[in-house]
Amino acid sequence: MSVLAFLEKNWMLVAVAFVSGAMLLWPLVQRRFSQVKDLGTLGATRLLNQDALLLDVRETNEFEQGRLPNALHIPLSQLAGRIGEVKGKHDLPVIVYCASGRRSRMAGATLAKAGFKDIYHLTGGIAAWRGAGLPVEK
Repeated sequence: MSVLAFLEKNWMLVAVAFVSGAMLLWPLVQRRFSQVKDLGTLGATRLLNQDALLLDVRETNEFEQGRLPNALHIPLSQLAGRIGEVKGKHDLPVIVYCASGRRSRMAGATLAKAGFKDIYHLTGGIAAWRGAGLPVEK
């Protein structure tokens, strides 16, 4: 059986394989072209020592259970409406974090649309910060 005959008989299987492969690669491609850069706890600590803005985008009840020291709190659900609170700080690097990293990536996209250039997403969120044994305020 030739390759062409196989493709004709199994076109649905080939299409599913192609689409699933594309879906696996899409997050990698998206991150490559995103303005929001991934940052681990060590990199975050270095940037914070150089006067970066730390933005917590978790909900209020999560924030009250513990936060990174000196974090500004604006929940993701309110960020677009409260962007003015961070607008004057365009020249600072911004580190955005949440519980595990999903919301902070979305917040980073919102900040990029607002004109911020140096945006970082804390990979693993506050869970990674705690896991590294770094300080958390109550």
